[in-house]
Amino acid sequence: MNTLTIFSGNSNPDLARKVCDSLNIPLGKCEVGKFSDGEIKVHITENIRGKDVFVVQPTCVPANDNLMELLIIMDAAMRASAKRITAVLPYFGYARQDRKDKPRVPITAKLVANLLERAGADRILTIDLHAAQVQGFFDIPFDHLFAVSLFSEYFKDKVDEDWVVVAPDVGGTKMARAYAKRFNSGLAIVDKRRVSDEKAEAMHIMGEVKGKNVIIVDDIIATAGSLVEAAAALKKNGVKDIYVAATHAVLCGPAIERIEKSDIKEVVVTDTIPLGQEKRIRRIKQLSVAHILGEAIKRIHNEETISELFAL
Repeated sequence: MNTLTIFSGNSNPDLARKVCDSLNIPLGKCEVGKFSDGEIKVHITENIRGKDVFVVQPTCVPANDNLMELLIIMDAAMRASAKRITAVLPYFGYARQDRKDKPRVPITAKLVANLLERAGADRILTIDLHAAQVQGFFDIPFDHLFAVSLFSEYFKDKVDEDWVVVAPDVGGTKMARAYAKRFNSGLAIVDKRRVSDEKAEAMHIMGEVKGKNVIIVDDIIATAGSLVEAAAALKKNGVKDIYVAATHAVLCGPAIERIEKSDIKEVVVTDTIPLGQEKRIRRIKQLSVAHILGEAIKRIHNEETISELFAL
């Protein structure tokens, strides 16, 4: 592993350190700061000529700063003669604009893909994309991992055949079906109508949930509007306890307040995005994806298959 080097920007250095700990290697030496006018300044302070470089940098809030840090770190690594550069984005931001669904709007996910490639990325590694088709925007190898095994391990002693896995909308049915298969449980779908980008109105439940405990599974919790609406609709349909498993804890705006006032018993998230102190409430439990990323990085570095890590 002496030719493997992992760097991190400022978006989630704790996760990068955990990944390094899982591989028994030190975190690469890289200074990432700002000039007096706010421009990002990067200096890699160790020799990486001919090395296999991985840059762990989710593009979470502040998304623009974190994306620019990632691009500039990769540019520095490329100019320092790294053999290969893999952009590790545990959370791939800007993935929600993945198609032109109305006139005069961008396809931002494609723009970000172009930026990553032009900055020097030879490979992309991420977890639970908001839209799987984003992989098609890249002309370089793309490894898309899933956190389902992490959540399955956490819930395995709680879930039985009397539980139901719930998709918060029709688009999440594939993910929910994968969880239901692992838990050997029922499946239900919340039929909702989106009022705006921040608000969704739950309509009715497709599936039998009355008298059941349920797990709502999703990839992202942003403002928690859809999630809380879904929980309220489920409660009206006679469910008992409501749990949530969501990979990316964006938790912006009124999300924390909404969760605290909701009928949700527990929200289980991962550390793809760091949780600030104000978000560490009793109902939120955080699991680490460090081992999953570490295993994928090790296999990529050793030119081994990682197909079994793709299982949904």
